[in-house]
Amino acid sequence: MVKNRDKNIVEWPKGRLDFSAGCLVMGVLNVTPDSFSDGGQFLDTDKAIEHGLQMAADGAAIIDVGAESTRPGTKSVSADEQIERAIPVIKVLAKKVDVPVSIDTYNIKVAKAALEAGATMLNDITALSDKRMGELVAERQVPVVLMHMQGEPQTMQIEPKYDDVVSEVLQFLLERAKRAEQFGIDKGMIFIDPGIGFGKTLEHNLELLRNIDKFVAAGYRVLIGTSRKSFIGQLTGKEKPADRIFGTAATVALCAAAGVSIVRVHDVAEMVDVVKVANTICAVI
Repeated sequence: MVKNRDKNIVEWPKGRLDFSAGCLVMGVLNVTPDSFSDGGQFLDTDKAIEHGLQMAADGAAIIDVGAESTRPGTKSVSADEQIERAIPVIKVLAKKVDVPVSIDTYNIKVAKAALEAGATMLNDITALSDKRMGELVAERQVPVVLMHMQGEPQTMQIEPKYDDVVSEVLQFLLERAKRAEQFGIDKGMIFIDPGIGFGKTLEHNLELLRNIDKFVAAGYRVLIGTSRKSFIGQLTGKEKPADRIFGTAATVALCAAAGVSIVRVHDVAEMVDVVKVANTICAVI
């Protein structure tokens, strides 16, 4: 990591994130046919690129490209198919937007191809379970998101259980963060994500959000992804993910106020406004 005296700046050879105003917005760009919220909308390369450009124009600080759905019950997609979906999009966006492009993958082959194509950040839902991913992140000097998931996408929502969800998830993430540092990844380049909806019941998700300050205080920057998720539908009665914008906004405001560094969302323009207001109010307080 390029050293910067300002603790609010995360800077690396091919990217920069400025947290001086508070929480930032990561835009979700799923180039998949089956993601829970926007599956199929951006499978076409041109449409995906157009949407990525719009998210950047709307204020996204990061564009997170995913080529494999990880919604509950999904089956894995081959690396070659993920590369075919994601790489043409990443190549164009990396040249046309001024913000980092992230690749959402836990597959080493996909990660390498994405970084070669211009991605400068890695979002791994398995928290570097594959040690080759840790070695790759250290070698390329890029930021990484480490997420907690109980089980795997195909089975994670089949009766998830914890004795103490907050302490267990936090302990896991801190262990994985320390492991990432052992690979040679700078602490300032590591983001931890409790994995809302990934092997958690409604109550588990709520308990994690009620205690998000414990994650913020743990020594690593925190990323949260609540956008349009099913627990919001359970609370609001909104069956369609696209109708969960206001419920998402509530969680985004709470996370920003709690000191979360990045919120990962589908509705960028709306959530940028939410974050701006929350950041400003909290800065005054």
